[in-house]
Amino acid sequence: MKKVISTDRAPAAIGPYAQAVATDGLLITSGQLPINPATGEFPEGIAEQTKQSLTNVKEILAEAGVGMDRVIKTTVFLSDMENFGAMNGVYASFFGEGGFPARSAVEVARLPKDALVEIEVIAAL
Repeated sequence: MKKVISTDRAPAAIGPYAQAVATDGLLITSGQLPINPATGEFPEGIAEQTKQSLTNVKEILAEAGVGMDRVIKTTVFLSDMENFGAMNGVYASFFGEGGFPARSAVEVARLPKDALVEIEVIAAL
């Protein structure tokens, strides 16, 4: 059985998808753009955009009753692999307790709204 997870502390879905779905002991988020849910805007720069994307993930996880320490896999989509180092520094600050999750990081041709980063996660419930 699946349960749709939604919170107003992260940006609302802008299409026919859920912020996250919980099923069979897993929570799977949709990709989180660096949209500030209060303003609807992106912050400037890769570091701040990474922070906002991961903050959005953290809020969705909290709505499901879990923390970042339960994340087992992430996928990071970058508009430019030159931003990897700056993204990685911010990313590391969100994961410490419980160890780092498995991760893929890829450069893509373009992200929605011309974001610099988008991050999705899978977490254990």
